[in-house]
Amino acid sequence: MQNVLIVEDMPEIRYWLGQTAQQAFPQLKICAVSHVREALSQIKAQTFDLALVDLSLPDGDGVQVLLALREQQSSALSVVVTIHDDDEHLFPALQAGAFGYLLKDQPQELLVAQLLRITQGEPPLSPAIARRVLGYFAQAQTRRAQSMQALEGQIALFSREDDVLLRVSKGFTLPEIASQLGISRHTVADHVKQIYRKLGVSSRAEAALEAMRRGMIRS
Repeated sequence: MQNVLIVEDMPEIRYWLGQTAQQAFPQLKICAVSHVREALSQIKAQTFDLALVDLSLPDGDGVQVLLALREQQSSALSVVVTIHDDDEHLFPALQAGAFGYLLKDQPQELLVAQLLRITQGEPPLSPAIARRVLGYFAQAQTRRAQSMQALEGQIALFSREDDVLLRVSKGFTLPEIASQLGISRHTVADHVKQIYRKLGVSSRAEAALEAMRRGMIRS
């Protein structure tokens, strides 16, 4: 392993992923970007052995990056690093060429150990993802469809996003929300990013108004 591409728009998490990759492969040279367009440009400009790709980016979907790597650098190993553990994110990523799929809400040492599986030719998969993949193929059933259709004109959120929105609206800090939900601060920050993007808001006040409109809190 010599060169790694990290595609993550949150600076704190981007730095954390760089540290994680270098713990697994100390000789790695890191190229870190925050947008799909930057990633596509770097894929054309240089060769990568490994790519750590978030799925939700400001200007598009990380799947676009996976597809570009598969088409232009077939020897590069693409690993998704995300908060999303559902079928709607997992299987399109695998179909687009992801070699591994890791969840951010894990201790750094566990992520390092999972990345090191690459040296044995094994795909790095978080335990929950491995179980989901095995269950999918073992049962050979139609995947559970999540309609996520809007109720009364509302944009649908995942249940965990509802949990985070409620707490953000009540004024809890990110560390407090992380403690209440038993997840990492990184994961909470990622959920907040997704909620703001989905709802088209940019502040706690706007998020609180949206939560009131949804009947989650009272005025």
